[in-house]
Amino acid sequence: MKILYLTCIVSGLCFMQHHANAQLLNKVRQKLENAAEQSVNKALGTDKNTSPAPTPSTSSGSRARNKGGAGLVTTPPDVKENLTNAESKYKAGQYGQSRAALQQAMLGVEMEIGQKILKSLPEAISGLKKNAESDQVTSTGWGWAGLTIQRQYTDSNEKELTVTVVNNAALLSAVNLYLSNGGYSQTTGGKQDWKQTKVKGNRAVIEYDENSGYKLTVPVGQSSVLVYEGVNFKDEPELMTAANAVDIAGIKKMLGEK
Repeated sequence: MKILYLTCIVSGLCFMQHHANAQLLNKVRQKLENAAEQSVNKALGTDKNTSPAPTPSTSSGSRARNKGGAGLVTTPPDVKENLTNAESKYKAGQYGQSRAALQQAMLGVEMEIGQKILKSLPEAISGLKKNAESDQVTSTGWGWAGLTIQRQYTDSNEKELTVTVVNNAALLSAVNLYLSNGGYSQTTGGKQDWKQTKVKGNRAVIEYDENSGYKLTVPVGQSSVLVYEGVNFKDEPELMTAANAVDIAGIKKMLGEK
């Protein structure tokens, strides 16, 4: 009987020891698993218990933005200086530099003509004042090709007139083709959107578009065109009155056109 009793006690102690060992092993295993999980999360940057690494400031590596400045000083090419330089380079056999100096001289002449044409335009047309900041004179500086002179007039609201003098062979050819074909006419939905007309005795083409308004194109000589673009003008007579305010003969003379 004693032996049986002792056997039961030993078995119970063994069972209890085994259960305790199993709990201890579970705790150790759980800690190991947690530690492994944290290591992986840190490596991947997904550890919720770890504060995110500070993001490097982009401002320190970015370029500064310009917030002001007076811009460039307007300095058209000096015609006399470039002509003298072209002659000296030509005599020295430096033909490339001589050619470049001649091109700069030509550019200076075109810029001067452009400024004179701008000065000849009225200060105001049909109650619209000139917008001096929008005055433009551009040129490629070679044989009048690409010379463009432009001025805008505005009421500072929604009414606007743009006057452009441009050397554009393609545009001039298209206008002259239309003008030379007197029997050709165009209507859309019973309305005529463009037709021939005259401005100060010069033949011209006038167009109208619901979105862009009126456009009047006047050939000036053999290679230049004078273009009026009127936005929010009441009607055709109002635009024609504005067009007649420009000295077309004077512009033609300054351009050397016939």
